[in-house]
Amino acid sequence: MAEAGSLGPSVWAVSDGRAGNAAQVRAVLQALGDTRRWIQIAHIAGEAHRADPLVLTPRIPWRWLPADKWPNPVVALPKDQRDLLGPPWPTVWVAAGRRSAALTRAVRELSGGKTLTVQILDPKISPDNFDLLVTPAHDEVSGPNVIQTIGSPSYFPPDLIEQAGQSFADLADERGKSAIVILGGNSKAHTFTDAAAERLDSQLRTLAGQGWRLRITTSRRTPVQIVARFRAMADEIGARFWAGPEDGENPYLAWLVFSDCAIVTEDSANMLSDAAWHNLPIHIARLEGRSEKFDKLHQSLIDHGAARLFGGVLETWTYPALREADRVADAIVAKLLERHPQPSMGGDDTKVAPPDWME
Repeated sequence: MAEAGSLGPSVWAVSDGRAGNAAQVRAVLQALGDTRRWIQIAHIAGEAHRADPLVLTPRIPWRWLPADKWPNPVVALPKDQRDLLGPPWPTVWVAAGRRSAALTRAVRELSGGKTLTVQILDPKISPDNFDLLVTPAHDEVSGPNVIQTIGSPSYFPPDLIEQAGQSFADLADERGKSAIVILGGNSKAHTFTDAAAERLDSQLRTLAGQGWRLRITTSRRTPVQIVARFRAMADEIGARFWAGPEDGENPYLAWLVFSDCAIVTEDSANMLSDAAWHNLPIHIARLEGRSEKFDKLHQSLIDHGAARLFGGVLETWTYPALREADRVADAIVAKLLERHPQPSMGGDDTKVAPPDWME
């Protein structure tokens, strides 16, 4: 968040190496770094600033245990990662995923409570172990320090949106009957089977015949044969397709910005939440397999007005955009200001103290 020696709180972003978890931490930190928020907390003199996130990968058997049963969380790390945890401690620690929960809990204790600890996703232990716990509403975790989100925290910085708009400016002329198609893949709950691919392939061909401009992208989990199938289909129907650097510059953000609606496979909370951040009408495409957790996620998006199940027909509608990372960042700012009140501005509480670099 900040270079060493700069004014402002230090923030450590913690990942367990899983891309989906890292994305949620990154979204919260990007929202926290928004100028209007950062200026509120820039008076805080933090220590131990880090430019890069921490990737911490606890070993077996520790990660098999509940997060509040680890006898020594630091020892659970590989030897080359243990030195990464030590004083001075950061002002804020943000981590995601069950494997990082014991470390978040430990840092809160080791810092003497000075580090504001934020844990994302249900850690399967009491929320009291953290300063803030951020979990999807469908996990049904509650408490005074719990922020329940619809889907995952997503965030797209204005400068990246502007950059994407400039890089893919031609898309602005292709609005109206345009749809981004976001393909996931296999997971614990879902499988992108040939039957699911056949069904979606047929539906997309029909939509293309109706004049819909389709922009199809895949994820890291999309099976190779599924990528090949939809790449060939895109060529046949005149759709745009991107699966990696071999297809040129990544258009994902531009497609979100310049599309009128989205088709998203049901297997990824992050992908669904990205589309909801952009206020796109979301059509949830079914794969094979079910889980109560994802059924509740889908229903929460449907109840919010963001999504409908995809049956082959595209529609457009409006709903309040989901900006859950902003809510989390606002809560972090509020907690920090409780601990580090703004300096006096001569009795005018509507102003904030400008950091040194603005004078």
